[in-house]
Amino acid sequence: MDLRRGIRGGWIALLAALLDRLTKRWALGAGRARALVPGILNLRPVENEGMAFSMLSGQTVALSVLTALLIAGLVGWLVARPDGHPLARAGLWLIVGGGLGNLYDRFAAGSVTDFLELAFVRFAVFNVADVCICVGAALVILGVWMAERKQAA
Repeated sequence: MDLRRGIRGGWIALLAALLDRLTKRWALGAGRARALVPGILNLRPVENEGMAFSMLSGQTVALSVLTALLIAGLVGWLVARPDGHPLARAGLWLIVGGGLGNLYDRFAAGSVTDFLELAFVRFAVFNVADVCICVGAALVILGVWMAERKQAA
């Protein structure tokens, strides 16, 4: 196992977690809800004790353990299998970074700070870590599709 090759994209996770942390601090310092991009994006800081769409609210310990196990599993897989498609690997590192950002909140405050609200549709309030997880999942799907397409050719 080549550890150096395995952790090569780890900077993506660290950058995602740092960006999440910085934006959450900014959002909490900004205080009141207001339009960031009128008609598109609002700032609305809320505390979420659950996961996506507030599912499993009040289960902070269970969610923290599950998140930590998933992060450890992804990092272990990335280190053990350094030859995956670059887009898929970048996506997995983004998922790790988003997971770390939300896990930090759970440990530090017992809840996750969400603050981004879409103004043009009724949808859950979310944060940068959530965006990293969703974009990461899309990159994984795209990377796997591209790798399979290349193999089939």
